[in-house]
Amino acid sequence: MTRKPNLLRSGGKLPTGMDMVGKSQNIQELLIAIYNRLYNYFGPRHWWPAETPFEVIVGAILTQNVAWKNVEQAIANLKAAGLLDPEAMFRATAVELEPHIRPAGYYRTKAKKLKAFVEHLWKRYNGSLTAMFSRPLAELRPEILAIYGIGPETADAILCYAGNYPIMVMDAYTRRVFSRLGFFDEKITYQGMQEFFMANLPRDQYLYNEYHALIDGLANQLCRKNQPDCSKCPLGDICPRLGVNL
Repeated sequence: MTRKPNLLRSGGKLPTGMDMVGKSQNIQELLIAIYNRLYNYFGPRHWWPAETPFEVIVGAILTQNVAWKNVEQAIANLKAAGLLDPEAMFRATAVELEPHIRPAGYYRTKAKKLKAFVEHLWKRYNGSLTAMFSRPLAELRPEILAIYGIGPETADAILCYAGNYPIMVMDAYTRRVFSRLGFFDEKITYQGMQEFFMANLPRDQYLYNEYHALIDGLANQLCRKNQPDCSKCPLGDICPRLGVNL
């Protein structure tokens, strides 16, 4: 994806200080300005790195509680074994999947999760992701959430990055960055975060996709849990650093 929405005519200028937070008429402008700053700093993130929608789904399940580099190795193993395909994975047993996904950790549990997904796909849609992703978002999201081992973050990653639905993925990085910025408390729920962003941003799948990836890039590289590098942060001049111990 190379498209970047023209979201802010001012080119990403942010107010000095976070006094705009809490004034509902200005929250959208501020969120969009932050997006533009992150985009200009990091560039397009090209996330999710996958060749097919099914690879996105497998990656979304495998990345639970593990670094992405471990997931990449597991996916490479599945490809080499000819198992990174809905039908091939459906015909394989969980035990047969286990050695290939071992680098992703919790491999026995994750093998069961992968099997649960492909079995649902086959039972409900005869193995067709196209048929599954033709369902309305409001109907498909609870259906995916009902599959063993799939929580809100995994479901939304599947919907946004594999299905191209306009839904924004939340995670611990989102909570860390935006609680430090003062938008909400660090104890906010997943649903609370998602409702906040989607109520204050244009309904645009590309924007949700890119914004989530940019937030994760910031949290990984600069806004770390411990010893954040605030001096290099593109938001450093407006961040009150709430909860940060430098």
